[in-house]
Amino acid sequence: MEEFLRSYSRLCRERGAEPQETVLQRLHELPRGRLDLAAQSLTLDTCRALGALLPREAQLTELVLSDCMLSEEGAALLLQGLCANTILRFLDLKGNNLQARGAEALGKLLRQNKSIQSLTLEWNNLGAWEEAFATFCRALAGNPALRQLDLRNNQISHQGAEELALALKANTGLQQLDLRWNNIGLLGGRALASCLSSNRSLWRLELAGNSVPSDVLRAVEQAMEHSQDREAAARESRTRTRVLSKEVRHLREEKSKQFLDLMETIERQREELARSSRASALRVGQLQEALDERHSIINALRAKLQMAEAALALSEQKAQDLGELLAAAEQEQQSLAQKQAKEHRLQQQEAAERESKLLRDLSTANEKNLLLRNQVDELERKVKSQQDQLFLARQELTTTAAELKMRAVQAEERLDLEKRRSRQSLEDAEQLRAKEAEHMARHLEESQRALQERVQRLEAARLSLEEELSRAKAAALGERGRAEEELMKAKSQVRLEEQQRLGHLEEKLRLLAQARDEAQATCLQQKQMVAEAQARGGQLGLQVEALRRRLEELQQELSNKDQEKVVEVTRVRVEFQEQNGRLQAELAAQEGLKEKVAALERQLRVTASGHREALLDRESENASLREKLRLREAEIARIREEEAQRASCLQSAVLAYVQGSPARALSPHK
Repeated sequence: MEEFLRSYSRLCRERGAEPQETVLQRLHELPRGRLDLAAQSLTLDTCRALGALLPREAQLTELVLSDCMLSEEGAALLLQGLCANTILRFLDLKGNNLQARGAEALGKLLRQNKSIQSLTLEWNNLGAWEEAFATFCRALAGNPALRQLDLRNNQISHQGAEELALALKANTGLQQLDLRWNNIGLLGGRALASCLSSNRSLWRLELAGNSVPSDVLRAVEQAMEHSQDREAAARESRTRTRVLSKEVRHLREEKSKQFLDLMETIERQREELARSSRASALRVGQLQEALDERHSIINALRAKLQMAEAALALSEQKAQDLGELLAAAEQEQQSLAQKQAKEHRLQQQEAAERESKLLRDLSTANEKNLLLRNQVDELERKVKSQQDQLFLARQELTTTAAELKMRAVQAEERLDLEKRRSRQSLEDAEQLRAKEAEHMARHLEESQRALQERVQRLEAARLSLEEELSRAKAAALGERGRAEEELMKAKSQVRLEEQQRLGHLEEKLRLLAQARDEAQATCLQQKQMVAEAQARGGQLGLQVEALRRRLEELQQELSNKDQEKVVEVTRVRVEFQEQNGRLQAELAAQEGLKEKVAALERQLRVTASGHREALLDRESENASLREKLRLREAEIARIREEEAQRASCLQSAVLAYVQGSPARALSPHK
């Protein structure tokens, strides 16, 4: 761990962060092969450093990260580092509030890591995210190394249980699965119970606290009992196989030892044969040397033959004797070789016969040993059975009575505990529902009050805007009336002036016509007067044009005011529509709150019905336990009666035996 501690400190400093003191203290205190960081608030930098170190750590077999308040990113970094680790066997991530990203990271870990055998995920939120939990289940289906999985308090619904059932159908390595205190329900329980027929490795499945009916729980318990029996049989067969393999190995070792002994004896015999053959070869060499010497003697005799014919008969006789000796030596050599070959063959046959005889003796000895062992075991069993039969009845009676009393006490304690728990949970649920209903009613009243005040303010604003609009309309109508009156006045004034001017002109023309003949001298004056009148007429025309332009300007101003009035009306209408939309949105939110209140009430009703069903199930279980207790008491009474009868029979037999009555008088009694 010292090297791991130094590496952790170095990585933290390289990334510009200080290592956590609590983590350093834990790393100082931990034993070899185990990293326990439980209840330590690990930062993101610490998680990143540990995630970089975990793939290279070759001594770590157990990692405990329970209650570390890991963030989603920190948990993903740690699990990514564990994907390449092939040494880790135990991983504890209890109480870290892992959610969707954590479930996906766990699925990736199970797909890539094939060394983890125990995974603890208690007190997390993996089941609240269905797609991520389905990814985790698919990864679990393809992992044959995991043996133990703890998923308590993970908000797993019936859909998550169905995904788990599909994973268990394909999984071949998981042996223990803990799903207590989730939300599996009836559908999830049935899915898990149906998958157990195709799963041959799981022998422990916990489903308490999931609102699963009692019949489904009984089916799961029966399946687990069958799996446990199958596992026990497999374990026993494995132990027997190990024992038999040890015995076979021992026999093979003994046979190999015996074979080595035989080979040693054969080697010794071969060495003896080689020594005898060397001795015979030496003897043949000596004979050959003697023969060579005799040949030299013969040559010397042949050389001396020319010198002494008198000794010819003697030399011939000696030569014949020497030839006979040579033939006898050759025959003796051949007979020795044949004899040695026969002896060698006989020794080989004897070695083979001895080896077969030893093998037969070994097999017979093994058979006799097995028979003797079986006889000894049978005799020991008989002795033990005869010794144990005397005490079995009393022991069974006492143990069954004590066990029944303990079970009755435990059943009553469990019944009281479950009743207290159900009452407490019902009271807590009722208090919570009352508090939530009161809070929702208060919030609803406050929102209704605020909405009513806002509606009143909007109504007042609408009334003020309508009054302003009516005032603007009245002002526009007044200005239009005043403009029309001024126009009428101008038109009447022009008409009067024209009439007056026409009257004056007619009068002047009449006077001129009358005075045309009278005064020619005043013609220029009259012409000047006409010019003045024309000038005045032009001025009057100009005035009329100015009044017409003024009228057009007033009409333009009136149209502009009408447009401004329309724009103001449209703006007020748009604002009113926006306010109306906001009011409708607030009404929709209020309707949503009402629906939430109704949903909460429905949920409370469902929980109350679930609690009632649980109480009914507990009452049915209590009734079944009482019935079993009654049957067990009846059985105990029957056993006591049988024991009393046996005791009376034994007492009568003892009395009869003491009194000297014959045995056949007691045989009908027996």
